[in-house]
Amino acid sequence: MKPRTFGFLACWLVVLPSAHAAEKPSPANDPAFIAKASRSIDANVASWYRKEKLPVPAVTDDATFLRRAFLVAIGRIPTAEEARFFLEIDEANKRVQLIDYLVQSPGYSSHMSNWVFDLLRVTDDKPGFNGSFEPYRHWVRTAMESNMRWDEFSHSLLSANGDGWDPKTAAVGYYTRDRGMPLDNLANSMRVFLGSRMECAQCHDDPFGETERHDFYELAAFTEGQGGMRQNLMRGLWDEINDGEKRRSVDYEVAQVMWDRVYGLSLGGSGEGKIKLPEDYQYRDGEPGQLIGAKTPFGKGVRISEKNDKGGGRKELADWVTTKTGEQFASVAANRMWKRVMGRGVYEPVDEYKPTKELHHPELMNTLISLMVELNYDLQAFQKVLLNTKTFQFVPNPEPSKVVTGDDFHGRQLSRLSAEQLWDSLITLAAGDPDKKPRRGLDDRIYLNRKPVLVGKKNMVQVSKEVLALESEAAVRSYFDKLLEEVKKDGGGGGGDSMMGMAKIQRYDSKSHVRASELPSPAPRNHLLYLFGQSDRIVVEGASRDPNVGQVLSLMNGYVQEQLVNNSGAHLYKSLEGAGSDEEKIRRLYITILNRPPSGEEMGWMLEEVKNSGQNGFRNIVSALVMSSEFLFLQ
Repeated sequence: MKPRTFGFLACWLVVLPSAHAAEKPSPANDPAFIAKASRSIDANVASWYRKEKLPVPAVTDDATFLRRAFLVAIGRIPTAEEARFFLEIDEANKRVQLIDYLVQSPGYSSHMSNWVFDLLRVTDDKPGFNGSFEPYRHWVRTAMESNMRWDEFSHSLLSANGDGWDPKTAAVGYYTRDRGMPLDNLANSMRVFLGSRMECAQCHDDPFGETERHDFYELAAFTEGQGGMRQNLMRGLWDEINDGEKRRSVDYEVAQVMWDRVYGLSLGGSGEGKIKLPEDYQYRDGEPGQLIGAKTPFGKGVRISEKNDKGGGRKELADWVTTKTGEQFASVAANRMWKRVMGRGVYEPVDEYKPTKELHHPELMNTLISLMVELNYDLQAFQKVLLNTKTFQFVPNPEPSKVVTGDDFHGRQLSRLSAEQLWDSLITLAAGDPDKKPRRGLDDRIYLNRKPVLVGKKNMVQVSKEVLALESEAAVRSYFDKLLEEVKKDGGGGGGDSMMGMAKIQRYDSKSHVRASELPSPAPRNHLLYLFGQSDRIVVEGASRDPNVGQVLSLMNGYVQEQLVNNSGAHLYKSLEGAGSDEEKIRRLYITILNRPPSGEEMGWMLEEVKNSGQNGFRNIVSALVMSSEFLFLQ
């Protein structure tokens, strides 16, 4: 960025470390490459206009671009300072500079984390399980922060095995999150990474597709055998303690730490590569209970014999998904990113892959696939290219797409903010730039009955490593006895060291004014995020943007009134400091909330309100603007 224009923004800029910094420099760091790639995409879109004889949309104004770029790239509106600076400078290249600033800011990884949490159904915990997916959640968040390549990220999840608390292997949470439901996990994997909907084939041949039940079980053989590492060594001890009155004892709580939070988060083996057909199997290509080997249903064929005893199935599956499925893996990734930036996929639904040759715009999809591969699946760089296109800058289009199965590119269609975008924008108004606050850290404390113990003395990372190294039932019992003794000596509550331990951990609750990515996942049912449709993380991409009465009441009588309208300390009111007239105050409120100056007609209305209501008129203006459709929608 040029110091004379975005100098004050540059001083805030945090350049995120690259997960593959040792590799050759990415073309994403070359402005000439970005510009050329963006022009190539625009050329494909322009050819579509010529083919369909459609007029080319105009480029949107600075104010609309500013708000759109912030919400799409980092998931929040700009602060008053950011908005005023961008709108007031006269710099021909300021849009390019703004995009550079956004994609390298901490807000980018926060917004990406929300997307991945929703896609992978990442939760802090789940009903019926007394452990915590804290290390897995932290692994995913860190991967987004370090901009891990999508192929590397996907491969790490699909091939994972080992200790759930070890930062190097915490990706096993992808499987342990679905423990007991391996077939559902596999169906989700195919949907997420390859856009292949195979869930129906768990029970029967898919009448609407090409997948047969036998195909699905051959694929499931790659991931068969998902148990905790050496968990059988604790089975006897657990059965003794997990009984009747003992469940109310400290012994049970300590045993639960080992059973659920260590063994329950670990993943043993590496994928059997073979599986038995279910007892209700009803087709001629196999017998009920028959042992079959692993086999891929499309792409480059990968097989493992049912006689194989070496395992390795999960790595074979990961290799196949990321490198042996032709254009499919790259196409699905590129289309998902196109939808994130442009608002609608080149083909829809984005989780149902369509071969490029069958699309309305094959040339564009070929360009996007080639770009994804050339950028080595760097999603940050890929989105940077899209953000720099003229296509991204087209004026909003209130009309629905003319292409039923995808995007006709005729201007961005209006859409309500996601729950996360709305929350992150509201806290920006209430408390200023949320990206300056520390990120939620890994809470690796040992909990008994929801209270931390042995704080400053021992943590879950240590306990997990020690427990999973035990090689006999006797060793497990001995370790349990020692851990129980330590806890009892500690008093079961962390003692005097508890505050010291907590100071090292940045933990936020549902009321904290921090980004949605730092809050409990999913949000509690009384939280604004839940009311506005945040996914419950039960199904893939389960978020909703449907309106309901509860949303209106929540804004009218809840957060907006308490934290913005009636809160004189809200950050948005700081934008009024130094304003010399009512007109200037109104202009600043508009820029702070809607990120644009008011029209002449709007200024007249608002001056009349201030004249009639005095200083309360400014609060009424805040209420009206935040409650407006313009604030709640992305143009």
